[in-house]
Amino acid sequence: MPELPEVETTRRGILPYLEGNKITNAIFREKRLRWPISHRLASNIKNQSVLEVSRRGKYIIIWLEKGAAIIHLGMSGSLRIVKIDTPPEKHEHYDLVLSSGYVLRYKDPRRFGSIHWSNKNPLSHKLLKNLGPEPLSEQFTGEYLYLKSRNKTLKIKSLIMNSKIVPGVGNIYANEALFHGKIRPGIAAGRISAHRFQELTLSIKKILTIAIEQGGTTLRDFVNSEGRPGYFQQRLYVYGRSGQPCRICKTKIKSVMQNQRATYYCPNCQC
Repeated sequence: MPELPEVETTRRGILPYLEGNKITNAIFREKRLRWPISHRLASNIKNQSVLEVSRRGKYIIIWLEKGAAIIHLGMSGSLRIVKIDTPPEKHEHYDLVLSSGYVLRYKDPRRFGSIHWSNKNPLSHKLLKNLGPEPLSEQFTGEYLYLKSRNKTLKIKSLIMNSKIVPGVGNIYANEALFHGKIRPGIAAGRISAHRFQELTLSIKKILTIAIEQGGTTLRDFVNSEGRPGYFQQRLYVYGRSGQPCRICKTKIKSVMQNQRATYYCPNCQC
């Protein structure tokens, strides 16, 4: 599933093509996504200029003159920019046609993504209003995470993957951040000290920043806005490396299932 770096990479890729251009048409070839696309969405979007393209957690927000479109990529979704005469491929479910002669095209083999309309402030939309502070913002601090963890028995990995606490940190980057923070993923969040939470928040910020700079993670289903894969996978320390030597201490990386997700850690470096 695309995580925050992949979504941010996509946002940055499509921004120059959208901002300042008008959406002249919206073509929906398949409306049965995670939530059915409203029959009013095309008329709401058409003939409006794009003012801004932002991100909240894993959601891309296209701000228009009278409202906003909210896009989620789901598990296998991707957005790319193509010329208007480019024939749609299989699983390319909708187009936002731009006045520049380009099209913002959405592809999603599993159809778990979504697109929604908000005629108010999109940040107050039900999908966004309860998200925690952005992990790359000044509001996301060790003190904040420490306070959120008090009296919590859930595992630390589950805590930082909870979008109401930390939006956008999925399985890959949670594993990586915990490794660099030297915290084992199965430890109860309430047992971790304030100092270690400070180190963990710095690790989360560092990992996400590097991943964005590298263009996201190379996953089978993810390509960036220009159709090229990301390259952060070259820098992974634990994720997907079960049985391989730790890049730091050479101890074999272990893996366990946690909340139906594969979890990776170094038994020596993380405690």
